[in-house]
Amino acid sequence: MSNNAIARNYAVSRVQSKCTTCSLRELCLPVGLDERETEILGELIDHKFRIRRGEHLLHTGLGFKSLYTVRNGFFKSYVLDSDGCQQVTGFYMTGELLGLDAISSEKHTCDTVALEDSEVCEVPFAKLEEISRDIPLLMHHFHKIMSREIVQDHNIMMLLGSRKAEERLAAFLLNLSERFAKRGYSSTNFILRMTREEIGSYLGLKLETVSRSLSRLQEEGVIAINNKHVRLNDIQRLSRKLYSSSDR
Repeated sequence: MSNNAIARNYAVSRVQSKCTTCSLRELCLPVGLDERETEILGELIDHKFRIRRGEHLLHTGLGFKSLYTVRNGFFKSYVLDSDGCQQVTGFYMTGELLGLDAISSEKHTCDTVALEDSEVCEVPFAKLEEISRDIPLLMHHFHKIMSREIVQDHNIMMLLGSRKAEERLAAFLLNLSERFAKRGYSSTNFILRMTREEIGSYLGLKLETVSRSLSRLQEEGVIAINNKHVRLNDIQRLSRKLYSSSDR
């Protein structure tokens, strides 16, 4: 298929914001795509929509059709245990991908809900695979993303299996700090979009333990916390908490 044919097949009039002008381009797209290839990918993203706080983007068991890039906002994913209680499995921010869990089984394995008013770009997966035959770098990039997800899941398993309470919380805050920094935001001042209970669910800790650990870190001057606003006063000391805490 010629380049012109590819462009015609994926030209979608509903696209209002092309990837070429999106501020998230370097987060979402492979480095090295030329302008023509980027334009083709931009035309693939034919649905951009808003999700209000508390609304679901995805549900467990829903058939897999698309991936979603978080254009702005914050999401959590969760599963329900045998008692119907939520077990938080992940948090996602601007520039990150949602829906990777469904590629293998072709059904989503968790629910995904917005923690604040958010906006996502839909990427139809079948069309993405078709385009990737003409732009090999694109699928290579997504393979790297999926590999990174596997590594992150492995790290979380290590965190939950071998770390004490304060170490888990320190690792969580440092992870958020790094992710915010990659997106051009402050690495030391940010808002926790999730509740203390959701943090506890994600880290395998009780609500009281999360609150107590945050209070201890504040008393030691490592962090300052006011409601949901967090300031990391000393990232090096917080990093040392990964190996020096004594409270389970």
